Amino acid sequence: ATEKARQLLARLAATPDAAVPNLPFLHRALLLPLLSAASAASALLRLPVILSSSPLRSRRTLPVPVISVGNLTWGGNGKTPMVDFLARRFHAMGVSPLILTRGYAGGDESKMLRRRLADTSTKIGVGANRAAVGSSMLQKYGHVDPCDAFCREKLACNRVASGKSAKIGVAILDDGMQHRSLLRDVEIVMVNGLTPWGNTHFIPRGPMREPLSALTRADIVVIHHADLACEAQLETIARTVQDSGTTCSVFFSKLAPSHIFEVHQPLQRLSLNVLDGMIVLCVSAIGCPDAFIHTVREIGPLNVDRLDFSDHHFFNDYDLELIQERVRQLVDQHNKQTVVLVTEKDYDRDPDFLRMLGLKVWVLSSSLQIMPLKEQGEDELLRKLKDIITATRHVVQP
Repeated sequence: ATEKARQLLARLAATPDAAVPNLPFLHRALLLPLLSAASAASALLRLPVILSSSPLRSRRTLPVPVISVGNLTWGGNGKTPMVDFLARRFHAMGVSPLILTRGYAGGDESKMLRRRLADTSTKIGVGANRAAVGSSMLQKYGHVDPCDAFCREKLACNRVASGKSAKIGVAILDDGMQHRSLLRDVEIVMVNGLTPWGNTHFIPRGPMREPLSALTRADIVVIHHADLACEAQLETIARTVQDSGTTCSVFFSKLAPSHIFEVHQPLQRLSLNVLDGMIVLCVSAIGCPDAFIHTVREIGPLNVDRLDFSDHHFFNDYDLELIQERVRQLVDQHNKQTVVLVTEKDYDRDPDFLRMLGLKVWVLSSSLQIMPLKEQGEDELLRKLKDIITATRHVVQP
């Protein structure tokens, strides 16, 4: 019942005003007015923070550069893949990153990041008070002066000491845009290229966490799932970003599938072509399941079916029976073995549940890539980051 209520709220939050007359009468007459009232109250509660300058004066600082990765809307914007991308790139530069995350809803993102980045110098701190967690981690591991970390002539030397014991050189805030108590050097805002602003209403009537005017705080905007959106849609989003009054740079990204692993063998790397000729049931509890389905169909299995749950949903016994029954139906329908395919977030949220299904369950592993559109590729993004950091931290370049 709780999951059905969450899915109903998600559908209503995705409903544009023009489609409201098509909703069932009870939804129009009862639920939408309640959600609209809650959204108005939410907007009013944010107003003092937007208008007041005191939160800016009282912000905590860290002795290392801080990069915030956030968004204006809930779910499916690519925040965590971007955090993973940045951590890997900084590690490759010889700058040891610290990821600060609140560990929301069971911490599936932090678990995924910890597993994916285990072979790097990345440290991960989990807690609602990210300034306190960051200070504690910096005290434990030590930190590198920004000049030593980001001065061009020293970047090559940094690579020598980039193991798990390396001192921290940069902090990355996962979902940090609304966490305004910690001062940041760079504000990266992720935008879903498929549904950038939803119906433009505030949560819970819509997906907006802040108004579009908040984009003026952004240094960099990244339009995610850009490979799934048409050029006209990308142009419209970029124009909306520019019309908000911001002077930030705009980049484009996608999630690129790399390999598959079986739930009992997370270190396994199966080629994507193992799905050739397969019947696939995609099971996910993520913010943007349509992008997951599109990616799987592009890989080219024989048939793709889907079971979508609300973002961060914890699977239960009822879900287990539901998945098993759907697989039985697909086997009967196609007379072929069916594989259950999940995302890494779903795997890391509860791997034990997936192992208990008694079915062939595979996990699709993907990584964020910066798409070289409008002469704004990965090199340009990393150069922009370093330029902002060296300017804000007064790093002297030779």
